[in-house]
Amino acid sequence: MKLSTRGNYGLRAVYEIARHYGEGPVKIKQISVQQDIPMRYLEQLLLRLKRNGIIRSIRGPAGGYMLSDSPAKLNIGAVLRALEGPLQLAGCAQGADRDHCQRMTDCISHIFWSKVESQLQQLLDDFNLSDLVRLKDEWLASASNGSNCD
Repeated sequence: MKLSTRGNYGLRAVYEIARHYGEGPVKIKQISVQQDIPMRYLEQLLLRLKRNGIIRSIRGPAGGYMLSDSPAKLNIGAVLRALEGPLQLAGCAQGADRDHCQRMTDCISHIFWSKVESQLQQLLDDFNLSDLVRLKDEWLASASNGSNCD
């Protein structure tokens, strides 16, 4: 599975909003600059995230974007599914392709990829936005100690 630009940029945008949780709305310009995401593309991503209940918008001069819930209650799986749709590694594991496979009941490839996909979904659902913010803080702390690999 290769994460698309939509998923990559969208996750970075949500991270930026989560990073400022409790400080009020985050302006789109700030998200764009801090995460190096083109403004026009970011607008589309934020709209998709809003439609899927991940974020909400506040209008007006003091407006911007906020998470719909606390970072601890919003998981990475929900964010990526809102941006990418169903996450699948192999077409036969879920979706329309499995209806056309004649080997479905005893295919080792199907069995293996279904298991991997299930574990990936669980990992993404177990990892929340608070974890993402904490991970970045830990990464920065270890980088300042010279212990990160390049």
